[in-house]
Amino acid sequence: MKTPPRLQSLVEEGLIDTVVRQLMSGKEAMVFVVRCGDETRCAKIYKEATHRSFRQAVDYTENRKVKNSRSARAMAKGSKFGRQEQEAAWQSAEIDALYRLAAAGVRVPQPYNFHDGVLLMELVTDANGDAAPRLNDSDFTSEQALRHHATLITEVVRMLCAGIVHGDLSEFNILLAHIGGGGETEGVEMPVIIDLPQAVDAAGNNHAQRMLLRDVANLRDFFGQFAPSLLCTDYGPEIWSLYQSGLLNNEAVLTGRYERDRADVDMASVLREIDDARADDAARRLRMAVAT
Repeated sequence: MKTPPRLQSLVEEGLIDTVVRQLMSGKEAMVFVVRCGDETRCAKIYKEATHRSFRQAVDYTENRKVKNSRSARAMAKGSKFGRQEQEAAWQSAEIDALYRLAAAGVRVPQPYNFHDGVLLMELVTDANGDAAPRLNDSDFTSEQALRHHATLITEVVRMLCAGIVHGDLSEFNILLAHIGGGGETEGVEMPVIIDLPQAVDAAGNNHAQRMLLRDVANLRDFFGQFAPSLLCTDYGPEIWSLYQSGLLNNEAVLTGRYERDRADVDMASVLREIDDARADDAARRLRMAVAT
């Protein structure tokens, strides 16, 4: 296919050889399958994130560090340059999170390069070598649902131990990849977590707990369709409680049960959770409508 203008500079720099096809187009980015020598990878072209609300942007970007003081002042003022810098910081957050999580052993696409607003990374594939499907495009047996849920809870813990909360984890940004299959092994399907521009610092963002609880609840609700026993679990509060107390590690044994404190209820927080749940449900329904 004809090389899109945004990818032309990567061709000229020798980072990619040819563009094979467009993989997907969403509100945040377009993704293309590309060839780099003997390897097939994907190129994610970021769009301007004008669809994100101001409150959401503030929640996700709270306490993100900006090294350049001029950029920080421009972002605070909301000037044209400031908006450009804010968008660049939003994109950089995904690249930083991918490198950090890959180093921590979290199953995310391997990043290779970031050039002119384009992220070049691993193409996650299925057993046939085609682009791997998202979880929402798959059906599972109860046993499969329990296994994948347990794997993803382990990944959430591994992410939190690396200091990161995904912030928008759901069946729409998890791929089902085929791992292994060489020699005597047949290979297995494993979840791979994608889409991390909204990832937040667990220790530095006041909204990290709420986002972590929402991420884990999304996993529970999705896999609970196939394994109803999961709907009675409470991994989110258990994970966060261990994290706050300094007891969370990659080998922590979780029960899925949590005894809540009977202290006074913060009604403002409860109402905000309700509003967020409604917004998440509306967004989920929209994504499902687009997918069908």
